[in-house]
Amino acid sequence: MKRTADLPHHPPPVVGFADHYVGGFVDGFHTHDRGQLSVFLAGTVTVGTCNGSFTLGPGQGLWLPANTLHQATCRTDLAFQVVYVDPALTGADLPPRMFDVSTLMRGLVDEIIAMKYDFTMDDRMSAIARLLVDEIGRAPRIAERLLFPQDHRLRRVCELITAQPGDCRDIDHWAREAGMARRTFTRLFHLEMGMGFAAWRRRVRVIEAASRIAAGQSIAEVAFDLGYENAGSFSTMFHRTFGVAPSTLRPGTLRPGTLRPGTGPAPRP
Repeated sequence: MKRTADLPHHPPPVVGFADHYVGGFVDGFHTHDRGQLSVFLAGTVTVGTCNGSFTLGPGQGLWLPANTLHQATCRTDLAFQVVYVDPALTGADLPPRMFDVSTLMRGLVDEIIAMKYDFTMDDRMSAIARLLVDEIGRAPRIAERLLFPQDHRLRRVCELITAQPGDCRDIDHWAREAGMARRTFTRLFHLEMGMGFAAWRRRVRVIEAASRIAAGQSIAEVAFDLGYENAGSFSTMFHRTFGVAPSTLRPGTLRPGTLRPGTGPAPRP
């Protein structure tokens, strides 16, 4: 198994490896001088950037452009693949995005990882690299990204809530926490986020719930931990958001592409 530490000082324009992290590991904030494609094979992880966070599971991929400050928090044991791509191959038109990994993309990643680190970029490898970049750009983006506001007072509140999604304190408490009147807080929050505070907090909870259920926690326990009175009300909210029942996320039942918040169930292949 190749690892990041094994990379040469001057690797080819595309280079990849497979690795795994243990649950609970936090890879603190850092950057790469190349674009990073991560393909997740098993487990769940939350990747945070300066502007928001992504929660990913098996069969999903994440693209981060070069020099994107980010950190990864492993919610479970995590198996993944990474490909680093020279910015000269991607240009400036490929922003951060999360997507379902296609069969073609997985095959291209496997081909790159199978090569030694000092391989020559011949015509074949150049074609593979170009096709991989094209597939990243074409992959339908999943609307799972949890955005954070730019206002530092609102952002602090949002960070506190994401750290404790089950916190049930009301909007008046959070307005005071931000040092604002309730009316100012709600108006500014909607202006920055395009949704109300309650809707954003529900989104935090269902994304957190999806990660916990996929990791094996019971639906009833997740519902209780996240502040719902019973599993029924939680399941209703979950279905309204994802278009599927939370039971579809139990280990061994989740198909890639199942979760697309706000769009209903993914079509069957």
